[in-house]
Amino acid sequence: MSPGGSDSAARGRLASYEVTAIAGVLSLLPRLYVAIAWAREPVWDGHYYDFGARRIAGGLGYSADRATDSGLVWQPWCHYPVGYSGFLGVVYALFGDGPTVAPIANAIVGALLVVLVHRLALRLTTPARALIATALLGLSPVLIAFAPLLMTEPLAAAGLVAAPLAYLAVRTRSRIAAAAAAGAILGLVTLVRPQSILCAPALAFLAWNDLDSASVRRRLQHAGVVVSIAAATCLAFVAPWSVRNCRVMDGCAWVSTNGGWNLAIGSSPRATGRFEPLHGSDGCSEVTGQVQQDRCWQRQGLAWIGAAPMRWLELIPKKLGYTFDHQSFAAGYLGEADPTAWPEPRRATFRSWLTVSGRALLVVALLGAIALPRRRGWTIARAAALAITLGLAAGAAFGETWGAWPLAVAIPIAAFARRHVGPDLPRPEARGIFGYLAFVVGSTCVVHAVFFGEDRYQIVVVPALSLLAALALSPPPLAKAWAKATGDLARDV
Repeated sequence: MSPGGSDSAARGRLASYEVTAIAGVLSLLPRLYVAIAWAREPVWDGHYYDFGARRIAGGLGYSADRATDSGLVWQPWCHYPVGYSGFLGVVYALFGDGPTVAPIANAIVGALLVVLVHRLALRLTTPARALIATALLGLSPVLIAFAPLLMTEPLAAAGLVAAPLAYLAVRTRSRIAAAAAAGAILGLVTLVRPQSILCAPALAFLAWNDLDSASVRRRLQHAGVVVSIAAATCLAFVAPWSVRNCRVMDGCAWVSTNGGWNLAIGSSPRATGRFEPLHGSDGCSEVTGQVQQDRCWQRQGLAWIGAAPMRWLELIPKKLGYTFDHQSFAAGYLGEADPTAWPEPRRATFRSWLTVSGRALLVVALLGAIALPRRRGWTIARAAALAITLGLAAGAAFGETWGAWPLAVAIPIAAFARRHVGPDLPRPEARGIFGYLAFVVGSTCVVHAVFFGEDRYQIVVVPALSLLAALALSPPPLAKAWAKATGDLARDV
């Protein structure tokens, strides 16, 4: 076989579904281990997600029991979004609600996320770099550590990757059906994490690049149609839950009743940029229902912003810092669930390890966003972008003035400021995916700049960061050997 034919065969093996399956299985193994070994009683928000799931599995719906003079009274509930509890409720109904059932389900979701990223990466870049993106995500310490945590972010992240993949898979048959498929997935993800609906407009990048040679007007029309269909489908999937809330709650609530609460947390006079509990003395002491309470906190939050807008704006760097500067949530959750197994020295070491890996991924993802050329094509703008990236990386590693959050903010700015794509993105659909990924990162920054930050919210963008980072990394010399080995292994299996 000629060298060209050998290279083509190697690329074909790297892009095969067998390799995708192998990557999924390999990524499942460490997640299964920590899911089983570290599973404990759920704590923090995980307690409420687990409680809601048990009620759903028991046929009681998303509800709680309220104590009255005449005994316990069934009361509908929607403070937290229903999606993750609904997912776990189905799992509990099928397999029971033992202590390892939910963590094992999370491990499977994590492995599925790796599978989805590999298939999307193959449409973004070369098969070898797609494998790099897959490895970055599959071996991500923080995503592995999240397997035993009953948290929504990995499931939401899987949906945000599945939506563009569904669009690209269906569009050859019908672009209308493709938009509806992506919108349906975003609708389900919105029930898990409501701000996910903000990613519906990002499908415009995929639609725009569908018609690479068409006029600007034709491309704008097509993008508008795709986004409209996707958004309408998304809302249609959420609508039954909204109708349920209007019917059984004390007022209408779109998905959940914690939006006003979160706004008030991020804008109160005591706000620090991260979660701080609110009290009745803060302004909403005389409320009777969940919807009424959320609307009260929304009004209170807007009033605080209006009274001191500069203070609210000055909190934005702190909010983004709590979101992107470190990774401590997994260590804190595990320590809260099992203090004996996770004493403070162990938690501190674990936090440092997760934080270093998270900051490194942000640096390389920013390099991928500016699309550094390999041998030629250097411009003053790209040289300046590299210098800025290195400066931000140094600040994240050694500086006291700022942390890693400027790297996250710089990713969508660098992506959208580019006049042209680099040598890794010759195909129109790759350019669409690139824009979608940058939008996901940017929308996450905006949401938590408005509300408040916690490092677990960074989890939803780790797949996007892994995909962007792969654009900055050269394929390893052993790529051909890996292709041959995985091809042989797939045949043996």
